[in-house]
Amino acid sequence: MKSKPKTDTAAKGTASLPAKSRITLKVNGALKQIEVAPWTTLLDALREHLEFTGTKKGCDHGQCGACTVLVNGKRINSCLTLAIMQDGAEVLTIERLAEGEVLHPLQQAFVENDAFQCGYCTPGQICSALGLLGEGKAKSPDGIRELMSGNICRCGAYSNIVAAIEQVSQMEERGDEQ
Repeated sequence: MKSKPKTDTAAKGTASLPAKSRITLKVNGALKQIEVAPWTTLLDALREHLEFTGTKKGCDHGQCGACTVLVNGKRINSCLTLAIMQDGAEVLTIERLAEGEVLHPLQQAFVENDAFQCGYCTPGQICSALGLLGEGKAKSPDGIRELMSGNICRCGAYSNIVAAIEQVSQMEERGDEQ
């Protein structure tokens, strides 16, 4: 009876990890080059590699919207996209909206309308609202609610969030500046 040849099981367990990739992102107007593992999400690249911690990790499954940023002007859940897929993209996070001490009109509207309580979801809500306004679809409170439905506020400030977005939408329609 022949015995099976012995295999080196230790060799099987020492497979090397895939190489990191160098990517370039234009984050908040500045070019950034980082090396990331192929499985690194854009959210983790922003928070852990570039120290933009305003973007929040909520569910890590794309269900809450806390991680919403704008990529090339479009709102996305940064926890659902790999950083290497966005190589060369322009990324806008909450950190870029204010100009020094002067809040962006949307940030100011959130303050005026008390559109946040604990504040955890606020960066994602504001980035999503900014994208929504850029899409030109914020035409009614019902439309705003529907188009913001991917952003969850566990504190329940929804009516105030809608009011803040509606305020800025009306300002833009009138051509007002804050």
